[in-house]
Amino acid sequence: MKLPVPIQTYFSAEPPQDSAALAAAFATNAIVRDEGRVHRGPDEIRVWWQAAKAKYRHHAEPLDLTEVAGKSVVRARVSGDFPGSPTILTFAFGLAGDRITDLEIG
Repeated sequence: MKLPVPIQTYFSAEPPQDSAALAAAFATNAIVRDEGRVHRGPDEIRVWWQAAKAKYRHHAEPLDLTEVAGKSVVRARVSGDFPGSPTILTFAFGLAGDRITDLEIG
């Protein structure tokens, strides 16, 4: 499956070495919604991503990509150190050019 470049960057980034590349995939006013919290801007998103990777030591394997209401929606099998692992989560990406403008994980 061919993913748009910023989405591929999101799923292939490994901490800590790829944190700058991950942050650069997000627009300056990007928003991420995950676990009931909102993270704004590339720097805050990078900190959230690093903390989540350290806490859950998780990996997401994209399964499919669909377009729904202007969003690129990826279903991914996520495995790591959390109850119910592995599980299927949905990642709804808003894109503008080569940047992620918003991401909702659920």
